[in-house]
Amino acid sequence: MSTTTMSNTMTGISPRLKARIAGLFYLLTFVAGVIALRSTSTRLAASLVATAAYVAVTLLFHNLFKPVSKRISLLAAIVGLMGCAWSALTLFRLAPADVNSLIFFGCYCLLIGYLIIKSTYLPRLLGVGMAIGGLGWLTFLSTPFANSLAPWNLAPGMIGEGLLTLWLLAFGVNVQRWNEQARA
Repeated sequence: MSTTTMSNTMTGISPRLKARIAGLFYLLTFVAGVIALRSTSTRLAASLVATAAYVAVTLLFHNLFKPVSKRISLLAAIVGLMGCAWSALTLFRLAPADVNSLIFFGCYCLLIGYLIIKSTYLPRLLGVGMAIGGLGWLTFLSTPFANSLAPWNLAPGMIGEGLLTLWLLAFGVNVQRWNEQARA
């Protein structure tokens, strides 16, 4: 399915359902990521599933946050997709440089946090959690620094992204406010 076809298909779906689908893919990202960390025999497959699920989250978020800012939503999508691509390249030892993909996801989480804070259809506290999580991921700009903070630098991202995942699964977005912001 092309991205245009997917975009047109997603246009007719309620924002609440899109948010819940994003939450489902986010949950799949977490589960596959944990499996990849725990099992050497399924690491590659689980990592690829986690990456593919995060691509879906990124595309769904792009669509969900366009009413807040088309430009920042697009920038976030580009950064998120770059992180997914870098993760895949790293899995196959094809990355052109030794850069941790969490740096891309740190920037992505900061941008999504900003979009959530500026939105009227999700609790701002979730945006603050995502932004703080993004700062945790950005500690990987320096491997020695990140290692000295581990595991505490991982907690903000896991908590911020985890709470957003749970919120999306349970509540989605406030459709009336989403529609109002989309019309504005």
